[in-house]
Amino acid sequence: MSANYAAGLSPYPDKGKCGLPENFDPPEELERKVLELAEMIRNARNVVFHTGAGISTSVGIPDFRGPNGVWTMEEKGLAPRFDTTFEEARPSTTHLALLALQRSGSLKYLVSQNVDGLHMRSGFPRDLLSELHGNMFVEECVKCGKQYVRDAVVGTMGLKPTGRLCDVPKSRGLRACRGKLRDTILDWEDSLPDRDLNRADEACSVCVFLCLCVCCRNADLAVTLGTSLQIKPSGNLPLLTKRNGGRLAIVNLQPTKHVSAFTHTLQPHTHTHCN
Repeated sequence: MSANYAAGLSPYPDKGKCGLPENFDPPEELERKVLELAEMIRNARNVVFHTGAGISTSVGIPDFRGPNGVWTMEEKGLAPRFDTTFEEARPSTTHLALLALQRSGSLKYLVSQNVDGLHMRSGFPRDLLSELHGNMFVEECVKCGKQYVRDAVVGTMGLKPTGRLCDVPKSRGLRACRGKLRDTILDWEDSLPDRDLNRADEACSVCVFLCLCVCCRNADLAVTLGTSLQIKPSGNLPLLTKRNGGRLAIVNLQPTKHVSAFTHTLQPHTHTHCN
């Protein structure tokens, strides 16, 4: 997602293909595919969106594998370009469009791999959002689980202590919890957070098990935006919708890992594959 975010994590050996060219459709093709995708959303009962770093590049936060991505630039021996800070970045048109879809009832749940906090800044409801890799602005008490949303990045990554303590009062108004706070940013080998997995389950009325995978299985349409789907297990979650009889649309400027999972191809503004 960003230069300072990537630098704060452990080295990641499986970077996949970086720097692939981006593909743009001519205006008439773009319009046709956007209308087709809109019709898919209109006809679906339970739509789950999955977002990646590509939806934040327009506001100055680089992705990982794009032509100017963090890992792409590193392979060239160049420093990544970061045109803003996490604090200064503002939600993109895509973030605001997702909020509008949620408010209209078209979007039932949102699963994001992003840590920039822009979904929350757009006003997207936290109880309909799972941030699978954490949030740079959120720290959590290791003792009682209370989360704090800050105006500035919390300062650490990799589920490390931030140096602050929890101030939640104990029962009957006794002294505060005083548990240590830690950041919520996952390192590459960390397990996905139970809190966000359970929240995804609670958002799906037909779900039975406390598992994000169930949410994806019960969606009749999954739409992925701005992600290469290469990071596991997050990148495999949208496939659960298709395997359980739903439809899947992938919107990305570069080819994605799961192209072979589709029987025909659309490309609204980007590479968009639908089934």
